[in-house]
Amino acid sequence: MTPITGRPVRIGFIGCGQISRKHLQAYKDIPNAEVIAGADINPEARDRVAAEFGIPHLYSDFRQMLQRDDIDAVDICLHNNFHLPATLAALEAGKHVYCEKPITGSHADAVTMVDAATGTDLLLHIQLATLYQNETRAAKELIEGGHLGNVYHARSTGYRRRGRPYVDGYGTPTFVQKRNAAGGAIYDMGVYHISQLLYLLDNPKVTRISGKTYQEIAMDEPRRADSVYDVEELGIGLVHFANNVTLDIIEAWAINIDSFEGSSIVGSKGGVRLDPFSFSCTFGDLDITGTANLDQTRYLWDKVRGDGVLYGSSQDHWIGALQGLIPLLPTAQLALNTMLISEGIYLSDRLGREVSADEVVKSSVSTAIGI
Repeated sequence: MTPITGRPVRIGFIGCGQISRKHLQAYKDIPNAEVIAGADINPEARDRVAAEFGIPHLYSDFRQMLQRDDIDAVDICLHNNFHLPATLAALEAGKHVYCEKPITGSHADAVTMVDAATGTDLLLHIQLATLYQNETRAAKELIEGGHLGNVYHARSTGYRRRGRPYVDGYGTPTFVQKRNAAGGAIYDMGVYHISQLLYLLDNPKVTRISGKTYQEIAMDEPRRADSVYDVEELGIGLVHFANNVTLDIIEAWAINIDSFEGSSIVGSKGGVRLDPFSFSCTFGDLDITGTANLDQTRYLWDKVRGDGVLYGSSQDHWIGALQGLIPLLPTAQLALNTMLISEGIYLSDRLGREVSADEVVKSSVSTAIGI
């Protein structure tokens, strides 16, 4: 890739809904990023974000926006099943692509998306926000420093007591409709925690997956009917990797328990819990668990190492990579493996048994919606 230097990276937005505001706020705080255009079929959403963030050029058809030769990259903020067609169109137009999570609605579409970017001079980046948390970097340094020894198991957890989109009071019905979102808690929240653990495990090869999903908690019946709610509120899974490592998963949009412990990763010499952050190890007969001042650590990463800001958020990292300041983290590959695991949980639930990674790949079909 030829780095973009000497000027800000110029960005066009595809989708101006709820999630776009978070992306736009992040770019607003990055001096080397400039949002110059936005596209959405909803004129109210389009005009609202344009007024709030000062976007000068607006389109109802994102393909018209892609014809602009002054756009370097696009940021795709659409529902899951729309990611693939928008990404392919952007890549064909010669634009780098930043895409909201999950990468797509199915593993088959994710493969198509990654393959389309591979071999081009263009970058494909997926929004995996947990990779840039202080806890993730601290855990990575402990693992790479050998302080966990032989890592053999990880746990991915995500918790909401009542946090189902729309039916619990926020968001739109499309978040809970399989035809648009393809999945529920696993696709919405699980992608963050699963990809975070995959990153810490160096994205190992998946061999087998077992899983179960549930939709059991009562909800407001008029909202149930309005939303056509047909995705899971709870997903659980167990994943086996080729290197004799395992990962267990529990992800809840709604559940009748007060909390979950945070995600964790354990090895022969030590273990790390990510939320709240702690490190456990044994010295002689002493079992020791300690925490760390990660705010101070972040200050050292920023001020002493000098690379902290480039790994401080998904958008900061993306802009830094486009400018050639750092290599892009393998977010597309992590997102692809996350999709394999997620779809494997659904397939295992449907078949009532453990499934192989090969079975998931062979059974996966496109869920993409043309736009």
